[in-house]
Amino acid sequence: MKRHEFLPNTPFIKLLTKGVVSVLKTSAFHLGEVKKMRVLPPDQERYQRPPRPYDIPEYKEGMRCAARDEKYLSATRFCDPCDPRIVAMAHQLGAFQVSDLEFAKRAHDLAKNKMIVEYVPFDTAGDTLERGTGTCFHLANTMVALCRAAGIKARYKVFAMNMIAVWYDKMLGADSFMQKWYDSLGYFLIEAEVQVFIDGKWMDAVVGPDDGWQATMGDQLSKLGETSLEDWFEAIPGTVMLRESIPYGLPFLGKLMITLAPGSVERVSCNVKKMSQDGYKLIEEMGGREAYDSITRAKHVKKPMVTMENRSQIVFD
Repeated sequence: MKRHEFLPNTPFIKLLTKGVVSVLKTSAFHLGEVKKMRVLPPDQERYQRPPRPYDIPEYKEGMRCAARDEKYLSATRFCDPCDPRIVAMAHQLGAFQVSDLEFAKRAHDLAKNKMIVEYVPFDTAGDTLERGTGTCFHLANTMVALCRAAGIKARYKVFAMNMIAVWYDKMLGADSFMQKWYDSLGYFLIEAEVQVFIDGKWMDAVVGPDDGWQATMGDQLSKLGETSLEDWFEAIPGTVMLRESIPYGLPFLGKLMITLAPGSVERVSCNVKKMSQDGYKLIEEMGGREAYDSITRAKHVKKPMVTMENRSQIVFD
């Protein structure tokens, strides 16, 4: 268990402990609002999961899985690279046929732009691939599984963070309880990115916000090799961790948030869906991805973060 990093390290334990305590405390202090926000009023939009925009190919006997008992190539918690669904998709993406760099780019594009951010309880990479939706951790987990299936070392980059002001307004603007949650926190989310080992170096991959989501925020479209840190997220000092596995305890806090405030979570999912749709319209109006990204990168400036004085609570993405 220790070799595969199933057990959370000391910084992770501190984050988890603070997170559980703070979620319960915030909910207790705003019990009336928790009850009110548990369900959506009849006149509010309900979240409807979009159709999965890709097909999972049929697994065929003899399809190779290159995962093995080696650090960053093993099966770990919630991540089975040899799940038939993962293996079949890895082969469709070109495993063992294209270069590691090209495969990683394709796996990144699938996780980032074909899969959809939705706030659901944590489950396996294969289940996430089949559903086509999940949080940043779900999508990161799926990319890690695909890369390990193709024999490419992959790991999780995890950190507690603040977000830029425009993300705060668009994500949480429709939900007063989630705003209170954020406003009482020093760090709001625990975010996950992916790192893949290509040509002797680790490369970052942002998988949570898709191109549409990034465009509606006025951000450049992140590519393989780029991180969200110092751009639209800012890591709380001392919280960046590189992990081989999803550690014990991580899924619990997300499930707790969904249990306590399902209506609020659904509102955020609705906001994210609309942000993505609006962003893709903007990209189209500006002449497509390449044109949008070129213009945005040329005028890119670092945006202000939403930071709070009381840095004592965490909510899981």
